[in-house]
Amino acid sequence: MAHISVNVDGVAYEDEVEPRLLLVHYLRDRLGLTGTPVGCDTSNCGACTVDLNGASVKSCSVLAVQADGGEVTTIQGLAVGDAWHPLQKSFHEQHALQCGYCTPGMIMAARDLLKENPDPTPEDVRHALEGNLCRCTGYQNIVRAVLAAAAELRRHGAPEPRGVRSDVPSTTGQEAPA
Repeated sequence: MAHISVNVDGVAYEDEVEPRLLLVHYLRDRLGLTGTPVGCDTSNCGACTVDLNGASVKSCSVLAVQADGGEVTTIQGLAVGDAWHPLQKSFHEQHALQCGYCTPGMIMAARDLLKENPDPTPEDVRHALEGNLCRCTGYQNIVRAVLAAAAELRRHGAPEPRGVRSDVPSTTGQEAPA
């Protein structure tokens, strides 16, 4: 077993994990954060995309021990209180989902794009989401949603979710710093 300390969605965790445990399974099975789906388990679909230390990663291709000392943001950590992140809101308003299975990964990858490029073109969006597959929508509404969220973020910004989440208890009994 390996000891890890990781901050997930603003909550500090310390756990003993098998060295070969994938981050996606740690998030879902150990922490109960089931908003990050297990898609293909081969890093092809991108459904399991999360933010690790400021960059989007496919959590089925990262070991939990690789997140030791790091900060993870999942789709569940984007909302601030009851307020959805502009990307979440835009995906809903622009009908950018059908079954919703790919949506968490699409939003997390789009968030990474918008941190680097706050005013993307449709081509920029398509390129940034190349590693995320959707088998339902045909992508047009996804691109539209990302562009609408980008415009909203440029107008109003979005508070980054760094506070302690009240709906997930810390396994250490310690709250993460805000």
